[in-house]
Amino acid sequence: MEWVCDRAQTVELRTGELLVQEGDVSCDLYILVAGQMSITRRSENIDIPVGQHNAPSFFGEIPVLTDEPVLVTMRAVTDSKLYKIKANDFLKLLHECRDFERTVFRIMQRRTRGLESFIRGREKMAALGTLAAGLAHELNNPAAALLRALRQMPSAVLELQRMNLVYGQRQVEAEHTQQWLQERDRGYDAILNERIDPVSLSDRETILLDWLENYGVKQAWNLAEPLAEGGVEIETLNQLMERWRNDSTELREMGLHWLALSFEVMSMIKHGLRGAERISELVQAMKSYSYLDRGIQQEVNLHQGLEDTLRLFAYKLKCGIQVQRHYDPQIPKIMAYGSELNQVWTNLIDNAIDAMDGKGVLEITTGQRDRFVKVDITDSGSGIPPEIQSRIFEPFFTTKSVGHGSGLGLETTRRIVENRHHGTISFESQPGRTCFTICLPAY
Repeated sequence: MEWVCDRAQTVELRTGELLVQEGDVSCDLYILVAGQMSITRRSENIDIPVGQHNAPSFFGEIPVLTDEPVLVTMRAVTDSKLYKIKANDFLKLLHECRDFERTVFRIMQRRTRGLESFIRGREKMAALGTLAAGLAHELNNPAAALLRALRQMPSAVLELQRMNLVYGQRQVEAEHTQQWLQERDRGYDAILNERIDPVSLSDRETILLDWLENYGVKQAWNLAEPLAEGGVEIETLNQLMERWRNDSTELREMGLHWLALSFEVMSMIKHGLRGAERISELVQAMKSYSYLDRGIQQEVNLHQGLEDTLRLFAYKLKCGIQVQRHYDPQIPKIMAYGSELNQVWTNLIDNAIDAMDGKGVLEITTGQRDRFVKVDITDSGSGIPPEIQSRIFEPFFTTKSVGHGSGLGLETTRRIVENRHHGTISFESQPGRTCFTICLPAY
C-alpha cells in the first residue's frame, strides 16, 4: 500500500468534467475514492449511457492490459476525487501481487462481458434502425401512389356517375351505348395489361390531340394522354362522335370526357394496386426476414433469406450498386436459425456496401461443397488491408470512426455461423475484390 501511495497522483474533477474519452490512447489505472463517474459509448453520433462507477472503485485496467484505445467515455457526475497510477506501476503490482491480480481479472472479465452484451444489443438495435429507415424509404413511394390514387378517385367516380345520368336521360338506343362500352372495355384491357407500346405513346397522343382540337374540345391536352393510354384510334372516335357533332348540349363532347375519365380511373386503380402490392411485398419480406411466425429453428431457403435481405437494402443498392446473382437451384433447404442467419447476410451485405462507398458490383453466389451449402458474398470495394486481416473477427475491433462501428458485426457473424450452425466463415481480400465464404451443414 505504501508503494502504491508513493506512486499515485491525485486527480480532482468538477461536476461534468471529462476524465477520458472514447478512442483516447490512455495507459493509466484510476482509483475513484469520492464521487461518481458516468460511462457512455458513442453510437450513431449519440452518447449512450453504459453504466456508472461509484466510489470506491477502480477502472482503466482494460486499455492498459490490451494496449488499445479506451472503449468508453467517462465524465464526473459529481465533484470527484481519484488517484491515477501509471501503466508500468500497475503492471508491476499486478505481476507481483497474486490477490490483486485475481481481483483485477475477475472484475475485468465481468466488465467486458457487460460491455459486450450492451454493445450487442445496441448493434442489433442499430441494424434494426437501419433496416427500418430503409423500409420506410421504400414504403414511401408506393404508399404515396396509393394515397394519391385514392384521393383522386371519389371526384372522378362522382363525375362519371353524373355523366351516366345525363346520357341516360337522352334514352339513346342500346346499340350505340354498347359501342361506347366496348371501346371502354378495350381501353381497360390495354391499360391493365400495358398493351400500348410506350415508345409510340407520345406519337399517339399528338395525333389524338390534333383530332380533339379540330373537334373543338376545350383543354384537349387533358384528354389526349388517357385516350392514348387506352389505345383509342381516330377512326373509332369519328364513328362514335359522328351523331353528336351538331348537338347543342354538353353531350357534343361528353362521350370523349367520359371515355378519358374512365381510363384515368382505371390508371388510378392500376397504380394504386401496384403500390399496394409493393407494400405487401416489403411487409412480407420483413416478416420472412425476421421469421416472426415460425419456431426458433426451421427449414430455411437460403435464396429466400438472401433476397429478403437485398429487398430491405434496396434503398442503398439502387444508388449505384449492381447486384449479380449466381444461385444454384439444386442446393437444398437447411435446418437453421432463420432470423440469426439473416443477420449474417445483413452484416456482410452492409459491410460490402460500405466498402464500395455506394458504387460497384455486389456478387452473391451459392453452391454445394461436399455436405455443405456455400454462400459467397463478393464486393468490388477497396479491400481489407493485409495488416489487419488477422484481426477483423476480434470483438470491438473496427476500422470505422468512433460512433460508426462497434467492432461486433463480424464477430457476431462468426459466432452465428460457427457456434450456432457449426459452419465455417472465411474470406479473401485484395484491392477491388473481397469475398466472404459461408459454409453451412446441409442437414
